[in-house]
Amino acid sequence: MKVTKKRKEINSKVDFNKEYSITEAVAKLKETSKSKFNESIDIAMRLGVDPRQADQLVRGTVALPHGTGKTVRVLVVAKPEKQEEARNAGADHVGFDDYLAKIKDGWADVDVIIAAPDTMSELGKLGKVLGPKGLMPNPKSGTVTNDLAKAVNEVKAGRIEFRVEKAGIVHACVGKASFEPKQLEDNIHTFINQVLKMKPATSKGQYVKSVTLTSTMGPGLAISKNELAHH
Repeated sequence: MKVTKKRKEINSKVDFNKEYSITEAVAKLKETSKSKFNESIDIAMRLGVDPRQADQLVRGTVALPHGTGKTVRVLVVAKPEKQEEARNAGADHVGFDDYLAKIKDGWADVDVIIAAPDTMSELGKLGKVLGPKGLMPNPKSGTVTNDLAKAVNEVKAGRIEFRVEKAGIVHACVGKASFEPKQLEDNIHTFINQVLKMKPATSKGQYVKSVTLTSTMGPGLAISKNELAHH
């Protein structure tokens, strides 16, 4: 693999054998993130769980105190009497039959779909389309609800969903390189604490095997285990 000059320069500033505190890692990522665009800061937590066991599937939502810095495009699927409420809450798209038809035709120009419970029998039929895209609303993640306004507000404010992948890793975006260090640190601690809270009762051995922070174009920094104490 050819290493670009820029990458070499970045790598020279990073000690790959070192485990960083979150404060150090944030400072280092901000220092090495010099792209033309505002890079995302991502976290990956490798968990000692077996996601094939239903009782070890770590999934949930977390409200990041400072949001992810991304604009979240929201579709609300609701019957006419609930549509006004969703529009007023700032949903980007609101509808029912018209959007079911669009989704069926392959439209998916949104990040989150929130649905009123009385639309799920219809929306559920589109599982094959929405499931693989991770867009299927789900009561567990707060995206099937009668309180549409609250759900729209929370998603727009930075509530994100996470779930462990087959390899036992949980990924999430925890902000942008342009954030203040303190904002990134708050978001990262909030995310880690939420994942720690979701430890399955049946999970044996070490729950969190490793934590890595990366920026879009930057190196992955290993985070010290000492940072996993609750803050």
